[in-house]
Amino acid sequence: MSSILEVADLGHRFTDKPVLDGVSFSLEEGQIGCLLGPSGCGKTTVLRLIAGFDAPRAGDIRLAGERVSSPGWALPPEARRIGMVFQDYALFPHLSIARNVAFGLRHLHAEARASRVEAMLRTVGLAGRAEAYPHELSGGQQQRVALARALAPGPRLLLLDEPFSNLDVELREKLALEVRDILKHEGITALLVTHDQHEAFAMADVIGVMHQGRIQQWDTPYNLYHQPVNRFVADFVGQGVLLPGEVINNRQVEIELGVLDGYIPTDCDDDGGCSRCELGCQVEVLIRPDDIIHDDASLLLAEVERKAFRGADFLYTLRLPGGQRVLAQVDSHHNHAIGERIGIRLGVDHVVAFRK
Repeated sequence: MSSILEVADLGHRFTDKPVLDGVSFSLEEGQIGCLLGPSGCGKTTVLRLIAGFDAPRAGDIRLAGERVSSPGWALPPEARRIGMVFQDYALFPHLSIARNVAFGLRHLHAEARASRVEAMLRTVGLAGRAEAYPHELSGGQQQRVALARALAPGPRLLLLDEPFSNLDVELREKLALEVRDILKHEGITALLVTHDQHEAFAMADVIGVMHQGRIQQWDTPYNLYHQPVNRFVADFVGQGVLLPGEVINNRQVEIELGVLDGYIPTDCDDDGGCSRCELGCQVEVLIRPDDIIHDDASLLLAEVERKAFRGADFLYTLRLPGGQRVLAQVDSHHNHAIGERIGIRLGVDHVVAFRK
């Protein structure tokens, strides 16, 4: 499968402030990617460079093998065949939904244009609202109109800039899943920018976690959660705590909760200072809430310090006998009181260790 988007060693700065440093990734045809990170990490700058709004200071960008950006030069946005979906939808309030969607189709004859608009509105589930105006639609419906308008000209790449941030929390993940289904149905290659990992996980095939202008890890959502490459990714993606541990051998590490079996990284800290994990090597082990299993038969007891009811489950903060704290995701039928001691055991499938 060929790459639609190739970003190679991208660097950029505003005046004397560097914002991107060696950003590289690619997207294959039909793949949905995401740049995920906190505000100020550089993810929106990457999107602007891909769109052609700015030219990079270093590196280059290719679309379907064609170089569209290099230092000091950028192919104009209108020549790139890129669709954009913005955070604020950017719909024309004085135009009907049909005319909004038709905005980028002025090169088509009237009959072909009307047919394409009808097909796009049907695709996004708004076939009956062609004559409505943006203010008559909900936020989620307006976002679908913005998506239909971006898809109508048949772009080779779709860029989505924080597309769900103006919606209610409950609607974001639902709409993200719906948009993913639409993009997959249409075979569209897309790149999403967001700070919300739930949106990223719901939509993307592959995600780049960004921090301080660099991609820390470009990987599948599953690997980001279970096999983070450094502390930043481990902390930013999902929830969890780092417990002190001691390496027994290259397959085992011991923490307060017991011995974990699994591959112990030979390069187990951020800077590569651990050339090999030797007997007695001191590490920190990532424990996720789903790694702790509530078990009334277990002899290992932990005290409930905090609890958060989340409908199907509780998120408990548990204090271990040695004073360390862990998070546990427990079925909501097990409603334990603050201060109660409950039995727990480990259910770890992946050992993630960082050298102290």
